Amino acid sequence: MNSNIQEKVAEIFTEYLKKNNFRRTPERYKILEEIYHFEGHFTVEELFILINQKNYMISRATLYNTIDLLDKCNLVKKHQFRDKTSLYEKAYLSTNHDHLICEKCGKIFEFCDPRLYEIINDIASQNNFKVKSHELYIKGLCHKCKKK
Repeated sequence: MNSNIQEKVAEIFTEYLKKNNFRRTPERYKILEEIYHFEGHFTVEELFILINQKNYMISRATLYNTIDLLDKCNLVKKHQFRDKTSLYEKAYLSTNHDHLICEKCGKIFEFCDPRLYEIINDIASQNNFKVKSHELYIKGLCHKCKKK
């Protein structure tokens, strides 16, 4: 992880914790650091396994609570692509993107198409609506699963 990004997300997290009277523990910052080293989407369980492999003594409860705090301060983004399993991804400086989800193998493809933003903004304008965010999940079969 870029050290400037690491410093900035730690600063944002610190301010959020101070403002909301949460403790600033080393475990919370270690979780933040591991998330910002992670590439792609992850489950809490995957993160828990990764953290345990590195011999950090962090409980599942601390992990879930910290992920919730990071979601609330917009440092991670929570998705529910399939089933009831939540997937997360880092959010700081993340480009706005949408997702293609293979319903067979579960692979997630990220994409960005400016034409979608034009359509969304046109629809919002026609309805005197201010867009703050959007989420688009397109479900189907990836090229490998389509061949099977």
